[in-house]
This record gives sequence, C-alpha cells and structure tokens, in this order.
Amino acid sequence: MSEKTKKGFKMPSSFSVLLIIIAIMAVLTWIIPAGQYKVDDAGAIIAGSYESVKAHPQGIWDVLMAPINAMLGKAPTSAAIDVAFFILMVGGFLGVVNETGMLDTGIASIVKKYKGREKMLILVLMPLFALGGTTYGMGEETMAFYPLLVPVMMAVGFDSLTGVAIILLGSQIGCLASTLNPFATGIASSTAGVGLGEGIILRLIFWVVLTGLSTWFVYKYADKIQKDPTKSLTYATREEDMKFFNVGENEEEVNSTLTKKQKQVFVLFVLTFVLMVLSFIPWSDLGITFFGDFNTWLTGLPVVGKIVGSSTAALGTWYFPEGAMLFAFMGILIGIVYGLKEEQIISSFMTGAADLLSVALIVAIARGIQVIMNNGMITDTILNWGKQGLSGLSSQVFIVLTYIFYLPMSFLIPSSSGLASATMGIMAPLGEFVNVRPSLIITAYQSASGVLNLIAPTSGIVMGALALGRVDLSAWWKFMGKLVVAIVVITIALLLLGTVVPFLQ
Repeated sequence: MSEKTKKGFKMPSSFSVLLIIIAIMAVLTWIIPAGQYKVDDAGAIIAGSYESVKAHPQGIWDVLMAPINAMLGKAPTSAAIDVAFFILMVGGFLGVVNETGMLDTGIASIVKKYKGREKMLILVLMPLFALGGTTYGMGEETMAFYPLLVPVMMAVGFDSLTGVAIILLGSQIGCLASTLNPFATGIASSTAGVGLGEGIILRLIFWVVLTGLSTWFVYKYADKIQKDPTKSLTYATREEDMKFFNVGENEEEVNSTLTKKQKQVFVLFVLTFVLMVLSFIPWSDLGITFFGDFNTWLTGLPVVGKIVGSSTAALGTWYFPEGAMLFAFMGILIGIVYGLKEEQIISSFMTGAADLLSVALIVAIARGIQVIMNNGMITDTILNWGKQGLSGLSSQVFIVLTYIFYLPMSFLIPSSSGLASATMGIMAPLGEFVNVRPSLIITAYQSASGVLNLIAPTSGIVMGALALGRVDLSAWWKFMGKLVVAIVVITIALLLLGTVVPFLQ
C-alpha cells in the first residue's frame, strides 16, 4: 500500500455505509414525531387519516437487531431471506457451471466472435435489460447476470464498471420508465384508482429518451476505456478483478471451442435463465393465460399431475423461493450431465454460494433501514409533511415539487411497490385539486423512485450489484454523477410537458 493510499480518504465499505445510515435513522426517530395513517383492507393508506402516536425512539439494541429483523422479517417490514437465499443458490449454480469450464470457454468464444465490434454488445444488451425493467420491474432478478456479464466485459477490453452499468443502469432506467410494471405502475395505478394504461404514451417517451441517453453514455465510457484502460474508474483494482473473475490477459491462450459436454452444459445454462425470466414475468396481469392454463391441465392429469406435484406453480407466478429452487436443481443437473462426482458438485456448489454470501448479507442490511423507520413510526410523518407542503399549488409547480418530494421518499423507501402503496392514496387525490391527473403523479413517482434506485445506498439492488461487480460505491457515484443530473433535467421537462399536453397524462 502506497503512502498516498494510506493518507487519502477511503470510502467505507458497503456494510459500513448501510450500518451508518441505520444509526442515523435511529437518531431521527428521537427527533421526528411518530405518526401513522389508517389503511384499508388492501393495505392502501386512507387519505386524511394521519394521526400522531406515542413516540417509538430506536435505541442501540434496535439498531443491532435491525439487520437480523430485516433478514427474517418483522411486521410491517417484509423479510429479505427469500432474496438472500435466491442469491446464494445463484452462486451455487454458477460454482458448478464454473467447475465445468464452460464459462471460461464461452467468454473466450464471445471475445473472438466480437473482436473489433465489442461495443455492439452494449447497444444490444442495455435496451434488453431496460425492456425487462419497464415491463415487469426487473430488479433483484438481475443479480444472476452480474457474475456472467462482468467478466465478459473485462475480457473484451472494458472494465467491471461497464458490466455493472449495462445491467444496473439498463434495468433501472426501464423501471424508471415503467409501462407495464405490475410492481410499480400496477400497484400505483390500483391504489390511485386508474387503469394501468393511463399515461402510457408519456412513459413510452420516457423509456425511449432515457434508454437512448443511458446506452449512449455507457457506450462512450466503454469506448474511452477501450482506448485507454487507465481512464477506468476501477483501474486501481483491475488486476485483482481480472484474477477474481478468472479473466486471462490474453484470450488467445484460452480454448474458445466448447466440448460436447460443455455444449450440453451451455444448453442447460441458457434454459435456466430463460425459465427464470419466463417465471418472473406476471403473465396473467398482462392478459396472457397460457402458462396458467397449461399448469392447471398438467397438475389435473390423474397420475402425471400427482407425480409432477399438485402444488406446482405456473410460470409467471414464481418468486424468489421458486427461483432459488430452479437454480439449485439446475446446478445439480448440470454437474450430473457434465459427469462431475458427487463431492465435486457439492464442493463447487458450496464454493459458489460462499462467493455471494456478502451480497446476500448486504441485501438484508439495506432493508434494515426500513425496519428502523417502520418501528420508529416516522415514515408516515415524513409523508404527511410532504402532503402539507404540496397543497394549493399550480399544476406545473405541483408536479415538479411532487417529483422532488418523491426523491427523498425513494431514498427512505427503496421498494417501488412499498412506496406506491404508502403514498399514492394521498398524492393522487391531492393532484385532482390542481388539475394534475393521477396518471401523471404516478409517472412522477416512478421517475423519482427510478433515479434514486440508481445510486441510493439504501437500495439492495444497487449495493448488491456493486458487490457482485467489485465496484466501490464512490466509483459508481462518480460514474453516474453527470448522467443523473441529465436524467433529472429531462424528467422534469417531460413532466412539465405532461401538464400542458392533456393526452400525455
């Protein structure tokens, strides 16, 4: 370690940042008055029902227990164990795949195939992830892709940050410009009492403009890194990252032709991710009943149905427990198909899971912030303050301030569905008084939630992605700084356009 490194400021680890934020939130529970809104049977907040309650200040014990309660779940905060376990099973799956050598050979093949046109990968992949974000809220599901894409990006001459940006920025820009996302747009629309399709034209404009801007931004950065690797924001750790991701300096030394067994592994590997994507998309909410009908038919068969399992869930209804099962099973199957011995399968699976243990813990600790706020009963108080501040404004001022209001709220409540449930029952009726339709308020909410979930240390998606890509939070903030400013400016301009062009609302 150089003398300069010793004396210079070093950004705390992700764990330290999250624990500091938890402690700060605990202090705020001693300062901010406690309060709560009444909720209906569906869990939506009833407008005008806010009332002060007895203070619930959070102490040292509460701070220490917050990550534990976040992992295991403590009402009203949902448990993070399902996401954490899913991440561990993805790690185990990748551990077995790595044991077969398929990934190393596959990466070498991609490097060879895209020699001279490496940046085409960015132009193809980022819109695909953005499409996943806008349609079904692709977020935690992306954790499975980082260990795959980051080494590919490094192998073709870019850096680990480029790989993280393609997935994280791509998917979350899609969430920012959600169109059919049932977890953001769907819940918000339902709570506000409007149809899912209301406001979709403006959101499509958001998606096209911001996806194009973000793709161009990452493309320019990757081009700069390819020409001069020292310009990389992660150049200081490049050698360590290359070793960690098992990326050779000279791809020509690595065999780029898959063996027969590796081709079989590749087919199962691709099938796993196809099934994951298909299983997480809420097809029934999109009006597609094929998977549900097929599952009903299959499980209804006299003998076959019982063998398959009468409780089998249809694709489109799966969540993280089922996803964890998929990766665990496919990891074992790949090991068997490749011909690995039992002890090799177990050993490689456990090693892979161990590699992602820190990521699983980060996701839980990030949710600990919500535990402190909910237990301290200050979330509704902050919401009520915002409601009071937004009353009696012009439509243009109202929509801009609504967007600004949702920025800190998205920091405090990083869950888009949770934020929608907590606020839309109040904000939608409030907008009616200043001639702002609920659909435009929904667009403002998901735009603010989307941009904060690109950089917020309270977001398990952000912190998990950075941990998987071995990218420091400070480097990510430096990378995203100018882009975030541009996104905010464009968002405000489009929201203002929505107030003066009626059909865009």
